[in-house]
Amino acid sequence: MNTHLHILEAYANLYRCWPDAQLAQQLESLIRLFLAKIVDAETGHLQLFFTREWKPTADLVSYGHDIEASWLLLEAAEVLGKEELTEEVKALSIKMARATAEGLQQDGSLYHELDRSRQQYDTHREWWVSAEAMVGFLNAYQFTSDPAFLEQSLNSWAFAQKHLLDKAKGEWLWGVNDDYSPMDEVKIGFWKCPYHNSRACLEVLNRCQRLLES
Repeated sequence: MNTHLHILEAYANLYRCWPDAQLAQQLESLIRLFLAKIVDAETGHLQLFFTREWKPTADLVSYGHDIEASWLLLEAAEVLGKEELTEEVKALSIKMARATAEGLQQDGSLYHELDRSRQQYDTHREWWVSAEAMVGFLNAYQFTSDPAFLEQSLNSWAFAQKHLLDKAKGEWLWGVNDDYSPMDEVKIGFWKCPYHNSRACLEVLNRCQRLLES
């Protein structure tokens, strides 16, 4: 799932500045692959791992990926510019945002993951999940005007400011444990760079500007 999600993101941004016909076909194919195989239309959650025949191999929910995909899929459809497909993705995007909210906690954070086969949560909070929640819930608010989505976006940012931003030395921490103690992980490394959080801040800035202008 995650590999396809980031190919989708790359193709959408490439198509934005290079509207090539073959690229459009590949981008639409990826969007439809998510609709048909990767997103569980019944639950609104992503399925994470598959066999070569697209049979799911794990019963896991990744809340960060759910909310990230909710806005990246819609962005890709909008860039492609096919109205009927965009409307279909928009409805699914909102459903995915509502499904993600199942993992929200009172402090504004999202649990990391749920193993549905054991009904067991992974309760640590990582930087990228809060970053994607800021964008994904704001995206849902833009298309529904549901104040709950706006509150969820603001609460995600509030959690990040309180627990994830290193205000003394810069950057965001990798994450915190359930008791808010910092995770023993590096701030920059093989699996972490200023990607999710920088992109989230730029997306929120641009979207808020558009909301003010509308």
